[in-house]
Amino acid sequence: MTMAGSLTHDIGVSRRASFTGLFVLLAASTMVFAAFSSAFVVRRGLSDDWTSMHWPPILFVNTVVLLASSVVLDQSRRSLRSGDRSGFNLWWTIATALGILFLCGQAFAWYQLKAAGVFVSSNPSSSFFYVFTAAHAFHLMGGVAALLYVDVQALRLRLGPAKRTAIDVTAIFWHFLDGIWLYLMILFYVWG
Repeated sequence: MTMAGSLTHDIGVSRRASFTGLFVLLAASTMVFAAFSSAFVVRRGLSDDWTSMHWPPILFVNTVVLLASSVVLDQSRRSLRSGDRSGFNLWWTIATALGILFLCGQAFAWYQLKAAGVFVSSNPSSSFFYVFTAAHAFHLMGGVAALLYVDVQALRLRLGPAKRTAIDVTAIFWHFLDGIWLYLMILFYVWG
């Protein structure tokens, strides 16, 4: 095998391994939220102490911010595919900033609930809200770390074929987190 052939083979193996790891992460994360959802439905159905919460309005703003980050992330990938590296850098940085803004918005939602006297121990509904949003925020911090990693590599012009795998894996994980958030919003507003 030639040196170029060996490099291509190594990148292909690394890319497959990265996607395998991603799919394991997605499956594990799905199971975590499925388990929480099951507990939520059972607890809500069996309790006489369930009190529906008034959800902080910032949640809608946060949803728009998170969805916008995914749209911008896809724009950055389109820029990269068309050879516009500076456009990629700009759009990816904006997507990263929106991800951080979402986390700040979630902290503000918790602050609003605390100011309203709604805590983890206030009632089962608030307990599940805090558990779900904390689990999502934990996953999102990992997503933001991946966005930042790619952003720094892009700004340092270190985006070879192996880093393109990081871009794709990060984008898929980020879109997955958007989907989880939309699911949580439906769960909160329909069942909460």
